Parts: sequence; structure tokens; C-alpha cells
Amino acid sequence: MFVRTASERDLVAIRALLVETWHATYDAIHGVERVRAITDDWHSIASLKARLTRPNSEFLVADDGKRLGGMAFAAATTDPKIVLLHQLYVHPACQRQGIGTALLDEIEVSFPEASKLRLEVEEANAAAIAFYRSQGFASAGKTADCGGGSGLPALILEKALG
Repeated sequence: MFVRTASERDLVAIRALLVETWHATYDAIHGVERVRAITDDWHSIASLKARLTRPNSEFLVADDGKRLGGMAFAAATTDPKIVLLHQLYVHPACQRQGIGTALLDEIEVSFPEASKLRLEVEEANAAAIAFYRSQGFASAGKTADCGGGSGLPALILEKALG
């Protein structure tokens, strides 16, 4: 898989990847209906399309020419030294193949002025937490509203850049 910038022609495949990955990861935690409601909102074509043109952001996909194996989206905060990793998802069939690391590496170099990369992760998502810790992230607190508007609690992890 190679990492490249996402385009509008990728949006249907990105949505499909996100829906499948979210159900595989979160159905047991939040239930099928809650996951469906979240993916219908957060991962709608309109929501994804808006991210393509968001200033000071990077929207990436991992592509092998036949299908997308992963995606990542990050954006600078009001403080340009802090970048928020909003999404990094790898299709369940493609996990543990280095795709997440490749996407994360590209996100990190996409913001040369940043000194910190921050993310929120579901506390029950042990696999994601282990991945992020293996990539140098450390605990930086908790939030009661993951992603702003979900009402879901999450851990906040950070990694120093540079």
C-alpha cells in the first residue's frame, strides 16, 4: 500500500472502510445502533467531503491500486504547534501490516511547524491504545466528549514532534 492524499473520488470507499472498521471495533462496546448513528453522522459523504478542503489539514489514504486499506485525517488546532489527529483507521483485514504506521508517519511530516500531535481514543479500544503507545504517544488526560458532540468518554494521548 502507498500513502497518498485523498480525493473526492475516494469518498465512497473511505466511507465504506470507516463503517466496516467502526462496526468491527465498536459494536461490542457501544452497540450496533449507536455505531450506525455515529457513522451516519461523522462518516457521511458530506462530512468527509468537507474535510477535503479544510484549511491546515491533511487527509490521507493507503491505497494498493485495488482498494483502500486505511485512512487518516489531521488538522492544526487554533495553536499551529498542536495538530489533532481526528481519524486514523485501518481496515480490519489490513491491520498489523504497517499501514497505520505509514499513515501516522505521513501525518507527522505534513505539519512541519507542529511540536505536538494529539488524539482522542476510546478507553475500551485496547488495540488502538497499544498501537499509539508503540508509536510514542503518552497519556495527557481524558475527555467526556470524544470528537466534540458524541458524549462518549475518551483518553487524550499526545506525542512530541520534531
